[in-house]
Amino acid sequence: MGIKATNIVWHNTSVKRSDREKLLKQKGILLWLTGLSGSGKSTVATMLEQKLNDAGKLTYLLDGDNVRHGLNSDLGFSKEDRIENIRRIAELSKLFVDAGIITIATFISPFIKERVKVKDLLESDFVEIYVDCPLEICEKRDPKGIYKKARNGQIKDFTGIDSPYEKPINPDIVIHTEENSLEECVDKIMDYLEKR
Repeated sequence: MGIKATNIVWHNTSVKRSDREKLLKQKGILLWLTGLSGSGKSTVATMLEQKLNDAGKLTYLLDGDNVRHGLNSDLGFSKEDRIENIRRIAELSKLFVDAGIITIATFISPFIKERVKVKDLLESDFVEIYVDCPLEICEKRDPKGIYKKARNGQIKDFTGIDSPYEKPINPDIVIHTEENSLEECVDKIMDYLEKR
C-alpha cells in the first residue's frame, strides 16, 4: 500500500440519501449473508433478489465470486487479503445503501472481527444473515469441487478445512439450508424485512 493522502476532503452533494430513498420509495439496506462455501448463500440471495425485484424494489447482489473477477481481482486468500476483500465490499455496500439500494452481499466472511467492522460502518443499515449449514453437508454439495481440492491439499487456507470460520454470535437472522427449503429460507428473510 502507498502513502495515504492527507489532503482529501469529502464532497457533499445537494441530493441527499433521503431524496434518493423518496424517489425509489424504499430504504437502502445491506443484507449480509455469511456462511461456509456451499451453505447456500448465493442460491438464497439470488431468489431473495428476484422476490424483492418482483415486489418493485431496486436491489443489487454482490456475490463473493463475482467481485473477485473485477474489484477484488488483485486479492488472494491469505488472511490479510480476506480482510481487505471484506473492507472493500463494506465500503462499496455503504455507497449502494446511500444510493437507496437494497444491497445483498454473499461472502463467506469468516472472521467475526471483520463482520463487526462492516456492521460498525453501516450501523442500523446492516442485517447479518447467517446461512447455517453443517460442514459435511457443504462438502457433499460442493458445487464448485473446491472442498475436494482443499482436502487433497490443492487449495490452502480453505475456510472450514484448514482456515477457521467463526460463526456469528448474534446474527439478525439465521436460516438453516439443510433443514428448510429454499422458499422457506427466503420467506424468513422477507418476513424480517416486512416487520423492520
